[in-house]
Amino acid sequence: MDRARALAMIQTMAEMQESHNRHVHPEWIEQGYAYYRAVWVECAELLDHFGWKWWKKQQPDLGQVKLEVVDIWHFGLSDLIRAGTLDTAAPVLLEVSASEPTDLEGFRLAVEALAADTLSSRAFAMAPFAAVLESLPMSFAELFEMYVGKNVLNNFRQDHGYKTGEYQKLWQGREDNEHLIDILGELDCPAESVPAELYRALQARYPV
Repeated sequence: MDRARALAMIQTMAEMQESHNRHVHPEWIEQGYAYYRAVWVECAELLDHFGWKWWKKQQPDLGQVKLEVVDIWHFGLSDLIRAGTLDTAAPVLLEVSASEPTDLEGFRLAVEALAADTLSSRAFAMAPFAAVLESLPMSFAELFEMYVGKNVLNNFRQDHGYKTGEYQKLWQGREDNEHLIDILGELDCPAESVPAELYRALQARYPV
């Protein structure tokens, strides 16, 4: 991928994240939110979707695993923006190579390394996150595509009472994340139309 285009994609994600964070709280930078804590908790949720229990049969749910990676990136991106270090950290993400097949235990160890680094430093570091992407594997282009989708869902949640407790996360017995995966697979529209079309599709499925 062209480096200039990749940097533009990072800038787009940063702008989307800032907009969403302002949606949650207009002065989000000054609030001191514990983004590091959200990252390691999401790491645990990710491993539950991937599977780690040796005493029962588990099949990785890769769609949900990738959405958890995107959730981690939402919080990591917020932390980098707030710290003013996104520009220096971004080049690490551009070097991600996602060509090797998944090594199950290697991926689990990469996730644990990200959680451990985040807990010890109370900050988000790009290198262990890039290692998670490579070991899954998940390309930068896929991260971008799924980030846009999850960002739209996050805004949809806020618009429908997520912060006040009115939002319904289960629709027809399935989590909204599962509906998001379905819709992203069905969308057939120009890239610039994805946010608006995705929002409309979520609205059509959401129980009134």
